[in-house]
Amino acid sequence: MNGWIIFDKPVGLGSTQAVGAVKRVCREAGLGKVKVGHGGTLDPLASGVLPIALGEATKLCGRMLDASKVYDFTIAFGTETAGLDAEGEIVASSDVRPTLAEIEAVLPRFTGPIEQVPPAYSAIKIDGERAYDRARKGEAVEMKARGVVIYSLSIRHPGEGRDLAIGGSDPDRRDPGLRRGDGLGSGEGLQEITLTAHVSKGTYIRSLARDIACAVGTVGHVTMLRRTRAGPFTLEQAISLDKLNAFGQGAAQSEIILPLEAGLVDIPALNLSPEAAGAIRQGRVWAGGSTEDGLYWGRDSDMRPVALIEALAGTLKVVRGFNL
Repeated sequence: MNGWIIFDKPVGLGSTQAVGAVKRVCREAGLGKVKVGHGGTLDPLASGVLPIALGEATKLCGRMLDASKVYDFTIAFGTETAGLDAEGEIVASSDVRPTLAEIEAVLPRFTGPIEQVPPAYSAIKIDGERAYDRARKGEAVEMKARGVVIYSLSIRHPGEGRDLAIGGSDPDRRDPGLRRGDGLGSGEGLQEITLTAHVSKGTYIRSLARDIACAVGTVGHVTMLRRTRAGPFTLEQAISLDKLNAFGQGAAQSEIILPLEAGLVDIPALNLSPEAAGAIRQGRVWAGGSTEDGLYWGRDSDMRPVALIEALAGTLKVVRGFNL
């Protein structure tokens, strides 16, 4: 069993719990013990795309962790919480509500390479202990700034794209966008706003929301966070928890599991001769090729993935082999 389950993780479920659910469903489907891993932690309060790798695809989890991600997120203005999200005590408040024009004016500051301080409630280790464990014990946690890249950042207006089914039945939470006080004038203060961000690995959306609120003279926290893309995988490929559970009850594997190579669509494929495929499978360097330098995924005459391969100066060298 080798491939990907692209899970539309619901709010309230942790990434480790999602992996556990996949293992359970695979057992129920009669697949026995299957190696399972995920391609990027998603907070319990967040929903959306969580790539889960099976078998040989787990060898690509590192690449998935390094991949860029896209998120929709809502900032509620006026209060900041300890965790910078909908849970936790309020640690700061403000009567200031920014206008749409003010938010539009500051967004360019947060596009491109930026420095951000991660939330104290994060999984970053400090002296061997998770920051969130220290924070929950009431310790003062000093987080160091780190460099990340925000490739794009834009306002998501109501009605754009698909509805955000993030759990619950509140219609305001299902299609968030601009939410003003009493009217629709561009100069009126906003209670909240929803943005879309395409970000590099290591970016904390909660920190981004905090810093945007600060830049417009107020405080804020994230009330909705939904990942819409992780590496090459999108919501259109994602399955619900109900559909995942149906797999354990006999649903067709083809409706649930994507092939291993679905995680390699951003890398060129390289067709290997039988001789080259044999050498690569044995971990040997294959010489005599005329391929341009770069990273490829090699496939044999049956179109099966053989390995991630680095082409350099006419040679092919294994980066990561697949036992298929």
